[in-house]
Amino acid sequence: MTRSDLKPILKWAGGKRQLLPQILAHLPARIATYFEPFVGGGAVFFALAAEKRFERAVLSDQNPDLIEVYRAVQTDVDSVIERLQQHQANHSEAEYYRVREARPRGRAARAARILYLNRTGFNGLYRVNRSGEFNVPFGRYKNPKIVDEARLRAASRALADVELSVADFESACVAAGARDAVYLDPPYLPVSASANFAHYHSAPFGIAEHSRLARAFSALAKRGVAVVLSNSDTADTRRLFDAHKIETVLARRAINSNSALRGSVPEILVVPQRKRSR
Repeated sequence: MTRSDLKPILKWAGGKRQLLPQILAHLPARIATYFEPFVGGGAVFFALAAEKRFERAVLSDQNPDLIEVYRAVQTDVDSVIERLQQHQANHSEAEYYRVREARPRGRAARAARILYLNRTGFNGLYRVNRSGEFNVPFGRYKNPKIVDEARLRAASRALADVELSVADFESACVAAGARDAVYLDPPYLPVSASANFAHYHSAPFGIAEHSRLARAFSALAKRGVAVVLSNSDTADTRRLFDAHKIETVLARRAINSNSALRGSVPEILVVPQRKRSR
C-alpha cells in the first residue's frame, strides 16, 4: 500500500484533502485510538493511516449509506470492484438513472451503487431529499473514472481492523482518552440563509447540534484528548468555540450546488487552548 493509492474513495462536499497539512499538524505523531465521528470522505483518516500514526481507529457517521460503503470495501472489496466494473461497462445517462432508482440487495451491490453514482453524478454531489433518497442528476463527464481498483484495495487494507458504526458524535467518541485523538468535521453552520448545504443524510444538523458539539469538544479537551474541529467561519461558530484557539484557513470548495459558493472561502480550525505556564 503506497501513500499515493491511499486516498478517499468518495468525493464528498467539504472534503479535507487540501487542508491536510494544517489539520495533521495539530494531531499527535503517535495516537493510541483515532476517532472520526463525521467521517465523510475520510481524507484525514486515510492520511493518518498512510503515515501509520494510530494503533487503532474508530470511524462513524450518521449516514448509513456511507458507513455501508466502508463496510463493504472493508470486508468484500473484490465484489465491490466486480459490480463497479459492470456499471462501467454499461455506463450511460440511462444507466445512471436506472441505478439511481434501483434498490439492490447485498452490501457489495449497494456500495457499488453509491460509488458509481458518486463518480458520475452532477458535480460530485452526495445529496438526499427529506425522505433520504439520493436525488443528484446525471453528470456529463467525458470519461469518469468509475473503477479505481488500486485505491479501493488500498482503502480495504487501511480499513481492515477499523471499527465502523452509524452513531451520534457524542456516543462515538465517549471512550476517547488522553492518548487518543479526535477529528470533528460536522455539517457546517451555513454562512448565510441560502448557503445551507448539509443534506448528507436526512437528519438536520443545526445550531442546537452545533451547541452540543461545542460542549462535547470542551469535554474532550478537559480529558486531555487531542481534538481538532473544522467549521465555517461565522459569528456563531466563533461564539461557540471562543474558549479555545481558533485558526482561520482558506479552503477551495469545488463541490457545491451553488456555483457562487465555490472557490476559496475562509473556514476555521479549532484546537484546545493551551494552558499558560506560571
